Amino acid sequence: MSDAAQPEAVVDERVKEMSAFRKSLIRPELGGICGTVAVFVFFALFAFDSGMFASQGVLNWSIVSAQFMIIAVGACLLMIAGEFDLSVGSMIGFAGMMIAIFTITAGWPVWFAIIVTFAMCLAIGALNGYIVIKTGLPSFIVTLASLFILRGFTIYLPQTLERKTIIGGVRDAAEGDWLAAIFGGKILTGLFQWFGDIGLIGTFERGTRAGQPVVDGIPMLIVWAIILVIFGHILLTRTRFGNWIFAAGGDAQAARYVGVPVNRVKILMFMFTAFCACIFATCQVMEFGSAGADRGLLKEFEAIIAVVIGGALLTGGYGSVIGAALGALIFGVVQQGLFFAGVESSLFRVFLGVILLLAVILNTYIRRMITGER
Repeated sequence: MSDAAQPEAVVDERVKEMSAFRKSLIRPELGGICGTVAVFVFFALFAFDSGMFASQGVLNWSIVSAQFMIIAVGACLLMIAGEFDLSVGSMIGFAGMMIAIFTITAGWPVWFAIIVTFAMCLAIGALNGYIVIKTGLPSFIVTLASLFILRGFTIYLPQTLERKTIIGGVRDAAEGDWLAAIFGGKILTGLFQWFGDIGLIGTFERGTRAGQPVVDGIPMLIVWAIILVIFGHILLTRTRFGNWIFAAGGDAQAARYVGVPVNRVKILMFMFTAFCACIFATCQVMEFGSAGADRGLLKEFEAIIAVVIGGALLTGGYGSVIGAALGALIFGVVQQGLFFAGVESSLFRVFLGVILLLAVILNTYIRRMITGER
């Protein structure tokens, strides 16, 4: 058959072709990428000589960013599924306190205390999801109730059992524990010692640590953050379950009609959010060697803000784990950068409010671009 005889492709005039530029504008990560670049440029100009980008400075803001990142991954997947969890901060405080109580007060091995605490947190997350599904109440209300319940137990239990709100001694109890090392140890210590020996990073000049590098390894907190970001991104973008998450948050009823187990997806996302909070708490307890009743305050809002900066819509069905991770990185860099730049640290809260407002405005504009609303 000659080329002239071949049928021409039929073009449907009802389908509007989107330009490459317009496609780039609706990427969830766009706001996070732009914000990350702007933040690094700003502090490179105004805080470069303060040590912020020296090895110790990089470690400081990396640890803070990793804290935000761990809880942002769970919050991101849950928000894409169309729900919120305001109990994340209280879950952090509760999980840390239970590990300390099981270890110090009850005398359990640290590994067993950690496993039992994870089981409890997952059960609470599943209960939150079950109540939301069965009652039809907004997840905002259900998890707000959990916020107060968990925080109340976090204060009540140590006061009743130990007559104090801070329980220490966990670090000594965790010495040599195989599971504690997964949350509180460091990796690549030999590599960083070599970096110090060849002068690539600074070393201590005096005292008992003379000759040792100022950064002697990568804390497991950062490792867990990287693992969770990679896992969350692959789950969301490379698996059928990731499609279910988008569908559950986009239009739950339509998703049910095509066979998506919406209820199971939402409950599992509540459990995953609790799992991320428990990882954060365990790493924190192993780092400080203690648990406090005030740990995790406002972390739920910081996680949500990081996710919104990362491009997730508050209405669900749209977002990116990479974007949420970039939002968490922005938080960590700004929080530490203000200190290095000599700016009053209380202005960090001002930054949170401003960036949240700007992110919501941007996300609203993006939603209108996607849906064609005016």
